[in-house]
Amino acid sequence: MSAVDTAWLRMDRPSNLMMITGVIMLERRAGIERLKQTVAARFARFERFRQRPVSIAGVAFWETHRQFDLDYHVVEVALPGRAGDRELQALVSRLACTPLAPARPLWQFHLVANYRGGSAVLMRIHHCYADGIALVHVLMSMMDLGPDGPPAIMPPRRHKVRPSGIPASPMSLPPTEAMRNALRIGATMIEKGIEIWHEPEQALALAEQGGALTAEIATLALMREDSPTRFKGAPGLAKCVAWAEPIPLVEVKAIGKALGASVNDVLLSCVAGALREYLADKGDAVDGVMLRALVPVNLRPEEEAFNLGNEFGLIFLELPIGIGNPFERLYAVRANMRALKDSYQPIIALGLLAAMGTGPRALQEQLLRVLARNATAVMTNVPGPVDALYLAGAKVGGQMFWVPQSGDIGMGVSILSYAGRVQFGLITDRGLCPDPERVIARFGPEFEKLVLGTLLSPWPRDGDLDPVVAANAVRPRQSSSERASSTSSRSIASAGLHATASR
Repeated sequence: MSAVDTAWLRMDRPSNLMMITGVIMLERRAGIERLKQTVAARFARFERFRQRPVSIAGVAFWETHRQFDLDYHVVEVALPGRAGDRELQALVSRLACTPLAPARPLWQFHLVANYRGGSAVLMRIHHCYADGIALVHVLMSMMDLGPDGPPAIMPPRRHKVRPSGIPASPMSLPPTEAMRNALRIGATMIEKGIEIWHEPEQALALAEQGGALTAEIATLALMREDSPTRFKGAPGLAKCVAWAEPIPLVEVKAIGKALGASVNDVLLSCVAGALREYLADKGDAVDGVMLRALVPVNLRPEEEAFNLGNEFGLIFLELPIGIGNPFERLYAVRANMRALKDSYQPIIALGLLAAMGTGPRALQEQLLRVLARNATAVMTNVPGPVDALYLAGAKVGGQMFWVPQSGDIGMGVSILSYAGRVQFGLITDRGLCPDPERVIARFGPEFEKLVLGTLLSPWPRDGDLDPVVAANAVRPRQSSSERASSTSSRSIASAGLHATASR
């Protein structure tokens, strides 16, 4: 097993299982036998998913499971009564904190046959098998363009998987340049130990050596913790998940184009606004608050997506919760993202993960604290299929995935686009934030503020919007009658948004 995959295997904690959890909503009922056939033909065809991770004397490797049983890995469950989102979210919450059986390959599909008149498929896959980019490709290869095919994408005939049972050093693999640099950093971490993360003098000395890479290491070593909020603390065993109604991707693109920002900037600023409003409604101080999120950055070439394994880095993104004006907050997010554009942080983070997988346990625990102590959330933004797809003969109406939170991080934010819509999901620790649905309920209204402020500002425009003008156009809190009026105004002007997106 590679060093980075080993790191994810070692990071399991009762309070934070290293398990990627997902849910796919199907518009009609799917049969369990049809789903098993699909999983057997298109998922289990990858040798890795017929293997389980095994550790002997501190060395992890893949072992083919000789009693592989598809009936264990694909099961049918039923929700009570006429199940809807609330019942499905409760089931996902329970399964998200239920460990997978270590004696078997660490993945499972659950078919919910009675969800909103259709079905839902819940997936749980341990992070040591693959990262999000690889798993998106695998899951798309399970889907079809129509009820009876053809497949949405075809995986390569051969998959590069090392022989099972043989402990492989990551240095023996043919890595990309990004992985090569990361492994070099990881080796340095093992050689020098962890002292630079605890001794500011050494970090400053490192920065004075010159070079962007050493300066970035020093920056991370000297980074202070983000603001203390109710989201931050020691997580417990129970988790809660929630997701919001999707919004049209074309409108997000239009707002981004009009304001000179990326789609990612717009969505992340809405996340920051939703978190701010939630804290304010709880009576917590929000002025000057800054939350930091760990954001995965893909480092693998597109043609290697089906090789499975983990090849991504992380960046520390600052979310300006303390800024009340939605436009000022958007431009602050944009500035933070641009500052990280050419950062070495993803390579350094991948090197830290490699060090976790090859170094002693004590070093692993210290490096894990380095990654987790300065962040409140893990945040992912994954572009999904452009067109609607089918799974096991049923049309996919929507989907959402959550990555695990490492160390003591208690919140995961997921943004996923699918079939022209963007969906926002949240997983939280029940002891820190027992009502994530109250956070995600604010995501849409935060986007509406940007929409209305943009539509009511002077046109034509293509660039930064004066926050003062925008603040006069959008009031932070509205009565029910005002919200109805705002929705009407937005509907009347929606054609302008679509025209802007197509320009």
